[in-house]
Amino acid sequence: MPTPERTSLDAIVLAACDLLEKDGLAALTMHAVAHRVGVRTPSLYKRVESRNQLIQLVAEATLTEVADRLNAQNDPVQLANTLRTFGHERPAAFQLVMTPGAGTPVADAEFGAAASTSVLRVAGELAGEENALEAARLLTAWATGFISMELNGGFNLGGDVERAWEFGVTRIVAAITMTRAG
Repeated sequence: MPTPERTSLDAIVLAACDLLEKDGLAALTMHAVAHRVGVRTPSLYKRVESRNQLIQLVAEATLTEVADRLNAQNDPVQLANTLRTFGHERPAAFQLVMTPGAGTPVADAEFGAAASTSVLRVAGELAGEENALEAARLLTAWATGFISMELNGGFNLGGDVERAWEFGVTRIVAAITMTRAG
């Protein structure tokens, strides 16, 4: 097995991210990650002090990826679509950062702030700077709720979910735009 010096923190976090998607949060253990990166479990503790810290690092890496994807967007519909695409590509990571369960370790606030920058910018353009935070929260909450319902099989009344998404995102953006002060 490689020595801990040959196992980087980035490799550990990447392995943890992969395990999260493959097997879920409950299966994301220090032992499983150590095995995946090729070190013994005690060696992993030289890089990561606990499972909670490991989950926090995964959440921070996830928010960094979300920020990178969202920063490329200027259009509110594309911004929401980008978040939705991320949710479908990485559902466990999406839920970890957008709807963490009680007691689940979360990222440091700076990572959430970085992931929110684009949403705040676009929301400010739609609703005016004085309403940017409220507009960003509305757009994010609606998109997160919709995506979470999709991921959890919550739309079981039939109909076209894609059409529902397009209908909803268009209406949310229109509603936010209406709040723009003179």
